[in-house]
Amino acid sequence: MPPATTRSTPDADPQRLSRPAKVAEAIKSWVVEANMKPGDRLPNELELIERFGMAKGTIREAMRILEAQGLVKTRTGPGGGSFVHEVSEARARALLGNYFYFKDLTVSDIYQLRMVLEPEMAAGLAGKLSADQLAALEANVARYVTPPKDAEEERAQHIASLDFHKLLASYAGNELLGFVIGFMAQMLSDLTVMRRLYEPRNYELWKMGTDHQIELISALRVGDAPRARAIMREHMEAAQAFMVRQEAEMERRFLEGR
Repeated sequence: MPPATTRSTPDADPQRLSRPAKVAEAIKSWVVEANMKPGDRLPNELELIERFGMAKGTIREAMRILEAQGLVKTRTGPGGGSFVHEVSEARARALLGNYFYFKDLTVSDIYQLRMVLEPEMAAGLAGKLSADQLAALEANVARYVTPPKDAEEERAQHIASLDFHKLLASYAGNELLGFVIGFMAQMLSDLTVMRRLYEPRNYELWKMGTDHQIELISALRVGDAPRARAIMREHMEAAQAFMVRQEAEMERRFLEGR
């Protein structure tokens, strides 16, 4: 059987990839072409060596690459072997987050994209959420319905308020849209914790965010798409302004050695 060929992708340039990485790409392409599904068993090591025409060490390293990417799961013991594995949303967010880890992302960078996507998502969900979904959104808001008493509670509430957006995104019915919005909320949550943006206590930010989310649930319940869009847009604009000020305040404190 002739060796499988790799598909051409920006990150799979044969001139730049190591031999095991090239084989990993070839295995991925073969899995897609063979229409394999999560849980399907991959050929054993000897079969892979024959199929891809590579040495044992190269095949093993290629499989380690795929396992690190979350695309292959290896089990030992009776019935063990290597299996096609579906990457979970949480793992995909973590892997993508690693790419941005050393990028100089700002709050404004994230909100620039959120303001394009989230108002339209909210409008599209108006009148389409079930009673259970609306109840789940209300239960999330209940986690921060009273003002925080200290910086630690401020941090917890801020993260919980971003969970509202991840939860809403999960109802979008569009896997890509839901993932992107959920990823941005997670990135903002990570930035908030990493840069301690919750420390400058801000009652106005808490009240504005909570009020907007309560109003949004009301618009979603009655199916008022224009109102849902407007509320989310106002929420995004106000939150960005507040968070940029929080960011500037923390930078000022750092420069003053506080």
